[in-house]
Amino acid sequence: MIKILLFADLQEKVGKPELELKLEQITVEELKSELQKIYPLINLESVMTAVNEEYAMADDAIKSGDTVAFIPPVSGG
Repeated sequence: MIKILLFADLQEKVGKPELELKLEQITVEELKSELQKIYPLINLESVMTAVNEEYAMADDAIKSGDTVAFIPPVSGG
């Protein structure tokens, strides 16, 4: 089971702050692709990704038991 934390507009578009997927292993890029198939309204192209509270790259592996956070860019003034 992989726990996925969503922030800002991602949370609003999905309708909840977190998800859980029954997966054993997947890369960050593959996870983003899977989530965009399930939730076509979300855009994960420019989000920062953290796995177990450490920033991750597209080809980093995610294993069952890991927590992934998707953090969209923030603008403000």
